[in-house]
Amino acid sequence: MLDRIGAILSGRGSRVAGRVAAKGQMEYRRAAMDAIPQDSLPRLHTATLDIGADSTHRQRHRLARIDVVEGAKLWRLGLTLGWLDIKLKYRGSTLGPFWLTISTAVMVAAMGALYGSLFHMDLKTYLPFLALSLVMWNAMSGLVTDACTTFTQSEGTIRSLRMPFFVHALRVVVRTVISFLHNVPVILAVFAIFRIWPGLAVGLCLPGFMIWAVDAFAACLLLGALCARFRDIPPIVGSIMQIAFFVTPVVWRPEQLGTKGWWLPFNPFDALMEVVRGPMLGNAPSAAVWELAIGYSLAFCGLTWLAYTRVRSRLAYWM
Repeated sequence: MLDRIGAILSGRGSRVAGRVAAKGQMEYRRAAMDAIPQDSLPRLHTATLDIGADSTHRQRHRLARIDVVEGAKLWRLGLTLGWLDIKLKYRGSTLGPFWLTISTAVMVAAMGALYGSLFHMDLKTYLPFLALSLVMWNAMSGLVTDACTTFTQSEGTIRSLRMPFFVHALRVVVRTVISFLHNVPVILAVFAIFRIWPGLAVGLCLPGFMIWAVDAFAACLLLGALCARFRDIPPIVGSIMQIAFFVTPVVWRPEQLGTKGWWLPFNPFDALMEVVRGPMLGNAPSAAVWELAIGYSLAFCGLTWLAYTRVRSRLAYWM
């Protein structure tokens, strides 16, 4: 019994001794710090974390505007990245991107002969229309498909390097433009074979291409952000573009519908294609077509801006 009491007392004594020693050590350190001149100590800076920098509606718009402006200033970087994507895609190929030209030429010839006989169309008027429509649709659908991977394909860059998100959209647009330019010789060859010259009306396609450029950047920002958050959207977009191909005047002319084509103005792809295709075929688009194209573009850009300003600060966390 006495041994147990002694062990308890010795344990308590050791704990008390430990506390006293710790207290003495703290007092010794405090006295040593007081003895050191304060001027010789390093200055400590308080680090603060601002978690509400873009919480307000106005600040989100301002940061999104800065992102677009700073990204546009890096156009040389976007041009280089887009060009490198094309080179890497056709690395090891002899003809490279000119395989696009060959495949498009074969498709125009095959579909022109097939649908020309089915629709009883004159090839002199139908084949230039088909060549233009196919080249333009391939560029449009290719852009929409690539827009879904605008940010996910640059996941490593976004995580490791601070860069305006607009640069990635510029990269996709440059890549699409390069592919489109490789298909332009097909259009020129068809026009030369049938001796078609659009005349001065071809200058009206420049405003149409400007509308296309604005919509292309809007599509990259909107679809890229949505597909980064919801990975099921790209297959849905691909299915929608396949359906849109058949309901848009690409392989058939709008005049073939007659009075049954009342629904065409509700198809935004038709108006956007006609503002470019019409002048290149020598036909000036009507004012209604221009109004529809501009109206659809403004609505699409407005929707894109509202979505992008809201989710821009979260893109890096969705990669």
